[in-house]
Amino acid sequence: MDLFFDTPVHKATCFTSFNAPVTGHALPTRFTFPFYYQPHPLCFLAAKELQNHLAHQTQWQHNFGLGSDTEQVIGKMFGVLVVQDGDGRIGYLSAFSGKLAQQNHLPGFVPPVFDMLTTAGFFLPRQQQINQVSEQLETVQTHPDYDAARIALTQQLAAQKQHIVAFKQGMQDSRLTRKSQRALAQQELEGLALTQRQQQLNQQSIEQKIQLGQLKSHWDAKVSAAQDTLNIWNDKITQLKVHRKTLSGDLQQKLFEQYRFLNANEQHKSLAELFVDSPSATPPAGAGECAAPKLLHYAYLWNLRPLAMAEFWWGESPKSELRRHQNFYPACIGKCQPILNHMLEGLAVDENLLLQNSAGDQGLPIIYQDDVMLIVNKPPQLLSVPGKTITDSVYSRIKGQFPHATGPLIVHRLDMSTSGLMVIALTKQSHKNLQKQFISRAIEKRYEALLEGLLDGQEGEISLPLCGDFYDRPRQRVCEDEGKAAQTRWQVLARDHDQGQTKVYLYPKTGRTHQLRVHCAHVRGLNMPIVGDDLYGQQGQRLHLHAQYLKLTHPVSKKMLHFAVEADF
Repeated sequence: MDLFFDTPVHKATCFTSFNAPVTGHALPTRFTFPFYYQPHPLCFLAAKELQNHLAHQTQWQHNFGLGSDTEQVIGKMFGVLVVQDGDGRIGYLSAFSGKLAQQNHLPGFVPPVFDMLTTAGFFLPRQQQINQVSEQLETVQTHPDYDAARIALTQQLAAQKQHIVAFKQGMQDSRLTRKSQRALAQQELEGLALTQRQQQLNQQSIEQKIQLGQLKSHWDAKVSAAQDTLNIWNDKITQLKVHRKTLSGDLQQKLFEQYRFLNANEQHKSLAELFVDSPSATPPAGAGECAAPKLLHYAYLWNLRPLAMAEFWWGESPKSELRRHQNFYPACIGKCQPILNHMLEGLAVDENLLLQNSAGDQGLPIIYQDDVMLIVNKPPQLLSVPGKTITDSVYSRIKGQFPHATGPLIVHRLDMSTSGLMVIALTKQSHKNLQKQFISRAIEKRYEALLEGLLDGQEGEISLPLCGDFYDRPRQRVCEDEGKAAQTRWQVLARDHDQGQTKVYLYPKTGRTHQLRVHCAHVRGLNMPIVGDDLYGQQGQRLHLHAQYLKLTHPVSKKMLHFAVEADF
């Protein structure tokens, strides 16, 4: 196994000193938890300096979509890692995810953990070998004789069907004729003459069946010959495809072994080892090429002490995702979590705030109560149902307060970050009735939200299909091919020109995960994230989204009920 790391010629050449003294900032006592964080002030400074460099450098060209040219726009995730060197100096490292300006190496940025594009490596020769097999495959698949063999088989099959169908039709006509002749013979003949006539007609039937068998054998032989000719070509194609698949699999596995990541304990593991327990047991495309693993690996490689890290998006957002220019984002779960879990071993890391019950000291007001149902006002950050690590939830609280209630209790859910009205069923019968109202969209819902920006117009409708981001859950993305239909109507309530914010009502016609958050933030939606949206906008004190109004039919009395609770933001 020929493993190696790409090593700079000079020690820590990517270490960048801050442009201004940073003595006024206290150093972090624990390293950043990369999957949920507020950037440390030193990370803000480092990111600002890197962004200034991106805006003014002229050494390379990349279309981030920030100018007038909107073709082939590729926004990028960048990362900064604040470090301390052996002399006690504080500086930072910079990295980009994937390739930038069609290159793996650019001045000032840390190199990839493994550079598959190096001319001295194994990747390019093996990729060329795979390309050669692909070219051979294309040559076979486009060869005139291959097309001729396919056409010949199709023609033989069509002719076989035509001749056999015609012969069978003739047999059917002959059968009807013989039936008439037998009836006539019964009337006109008797004795030996009748017997001879019947035998003659039976012999005609036998001879036609023999002829049908001979006809089938004749065409089977012709079709078989045509199939044998085509099989020669198909076998070549199959062999080339299997050969290419084998070469690709071997190359992919070798790449997985070459990507080896250090941690603070000076241990290294390959991609293959890190993803062996993942659901697919195979690293996803691009794993190991994100900014965070590059930064930490370089720091460990050159004995730089990692202090804090942050990643931000620069440029236009991809069509399906929600990335906003200069916003900070956590590391992705699907591609980075197995890698970073290993790389953070040996570091004192901030606690995962997502595992803390930040709503534990908040009450759960009951707005309406009778024998069969409740309406509660859920506070922000309280789960609707128990999670993997946090059991405190609307369900657990109601279950404790109403121990004799039957059925599932929860009729619908609100995101943990969303506050507002929730319907609770206290009996199985009421749960069935209320859930049916939600499914049939008979219940009217209205949300109140505060948006980052001043929204033009007074009302409108958004229709963007949504599906889960497989590699970065719980984030959702817009996808025309795989997404489920999602519609939201919006209405402006007020504009705060001083704060640059807009308060709106949102009326979801469907109930997709994060529907309102995505529809507000996406460029094809309102293009304005909800204030405090830590997934699609910028993290804040809370998500400013509140389920403000409900209209439903009482499951027993059938009376129309209206409930409204104003947001407290």
